[in-house]
Amino acid sequence: MANAKIIQGKQQAVDEITSKLRESAATVVADYRGLNVAQVTELRKQLREAGVEFQVLKNSLVRRATANAELTQLDDVLTGPTAVAFSKDDAVAPAKILNDFAKKNDALKLKGGVVEGAIYNADQIKALAELPSREGLLSMLLSVLQAPMRNFALAVKAVAEQKEA
Repeated sequence: MANAKIIQGKQQAVDEITSKLRESAATVVADYRGLNVAQVTELRKQLREAGVEFQVLKNSLVRRATANAELTQLDDVLTGPTAVAFSKDDAVAPAKILNDFAKKNDALKLKGGVVEGAIYNADQIKALAELPSREGLLSMLLSVLQAPMRNFALAVKAVAEQKEA
């Protein structure tokens, strides 16, 4: 009976990981070896504040889940100690937080991940993390869109002032 319970528990864990892989906008895999408890606690706090779930998972369970979710290309990075960050809403948040944390703590290494169904290697995850936030990109777009209108208004004002003089 104990074996049946263990197998059932593992199957539930695989099913849970599979659903997280399918539902997540972004999943980032990292090697946390060398981080102390205080550092892991701080990292979890930052991720939780951003709505990102962070778990240390067995590679064998994650491999089975990637097979179920048809993301077997991710299996290449599932070696050694593995921590996985799942984000349902924000595709950039886990990459950005983990990358910033890795800059301050050399022990954390990004391995790769899945962003909106596409497999990313560690370098691509780092590049994604370096992008400005959504709000930053929107403000850049607004400034680009406002520039022609601002210049036109200044030109009209200059013409009006010139005719008055």
